[in-house]
Amino acid sequence: MKPFKQIHLLAALLLSGMTVCAQEEGAAQYSLSLSEALTMARQNNKSVQVSGLEEKAAAADYRDAKNLIFPTLNAGGTYQRYSRVNLYQHGLNESTVVRRQPGPESAALGVDLAMNLYNGGKTKAVIEENLYRRELARVNSEDQQGAVSLQTAMQYLDLVRLYHFRSLLEDQQKRAETRLRTITSFYENQRVTKSDLLRAELALSNVLLSKTQNENDILIGNRKLRILLNISDDVTLKPTDSLLGGTLQEIVTDTITGAAATAYAFQKVTLGQKIQEARIKNLRSNYYPSLSAFSAYGFNYPNSLFFRPIDQIYSVGFVGLRLNYTISSIYQNKHKIRAARERLSGTDLQKEHLKEMIEEDIAGLKIKYKEALNRIAVTEKSIEQSRVNFEIINTKYSNQLALLTDLLDADNLYQESRYSNINAQIGALIIYYRLRYTTGNL
Repeated sequence: MKPFKQIHLLAALLLSGMTVCAQEEGAAQYSLSLSEALTMARQNNKSVQVSGLEEKAAAADYRDAKNLIFPTLNAGGTYQRYSRVNLYQHGLNESTVVRRQPGPESAALGVDLAMNLYNGGKTKAVIEENLYRRELARVNSEDQQGAVSLQTAMQYLDLVRLYHFRSLLEDQQKRAETRLRTITSFYENQRVTKSDLLRAELALSNVLLSKTQNENDILIGNRKLRILLNISDDVTLKPTDSLLGGTLQEIVTDTITGAAATAYAFQKVTLGQKIQEARIKNLRSNYYPSLSAFSAYGFNYPNSLFFRPIDQIYSVGFVGLRLNYTISSIYQNKHKIRAARERLSGTDLQKEHLKEMIEEDIAGLKIKYKEALNRIAVTEKSIEQSRVNFEIINTKYSNQLALLTDLLDADNLYQESRYSNINAQIGALIIYYRLRYTTGNL
């Protein structure tokens, strides 16, 4: 990595709360906590940035709708030059060409002002609808942040799992290598058969294969996490939170709060209902007349206020009121309102159904969360039991009182119990974050 590029990358990551650890395999390695990963995802993720731009656009639409209460002011001018006038008599047989009076040119320059005084509440309904659309864009943005945070948490926790698996596999590799050396010595002294030696070699090969697979999974998981955090590919991320204490352990025992009313989906359907109500108000305003004030002032040429236009410029202004009522709205608008009311009734049913579904999801996740916490306690006990069992079988095999099959089974059982404990802790954390997202608190 070039020096200036490394300094630039380091400065960018330090601003995000990341700490430099080391460099390995030509890539900078940085330690990253779960809380830092979630913060970076909310700020840097591209899909979150897109939803943030949409939120800003909705806010601009709302400000534009509020401008409807202000008068409309126009300024303009015209200029025309007329051709000569052809006057026809007796059809088109006889024509006389005359000059337009008082001259061939005319022009106008002025301003006009129009202000709505009453339109049945249409302006208020439009502003109200855009207000709810702005709120809906905000909830959509929060929902996108929550969804990305959930993906980030799951990907981060998967990396935690893989790094712990790396430690377990390294420990298992040491046991397999020690066992192979012991069996090789036994075989040379003719205490065991060739089959035991081959099975020991096969067991070590399987461990090495699992270790290679785990390393590849770490590389893939790193790439997925970098994409979520919008970080360059020349960075290797290493989770700093541990399953055995600190932040993650506190999260596991945390109390989960929240209800269906705070869920992002429920908030969105509620705002959709309010938008539909504002649309109905807008449609109902068509039944009422509109009243507006208007005014204009300008300069004109020629003076055509009198018979026989005069070759002079004049200025004049006026003020007035305009009343308008669309009679056809009596029969054209009723079906639109009926359709809007049917859609509003549909949102009521959708809201009730969605609330039931969210409450069911929350209840199910809470049950699985308690089950996961209980699984952690059970697997912690099984680790100690399987460890003692492995030591007993290993001692027996060393004294030729047990078969190699029994020893390998005991080793696998010990390894699986440690795997199960890590999976149980990761599973509890994933359920915890799913609950936080479902209740709208992530």
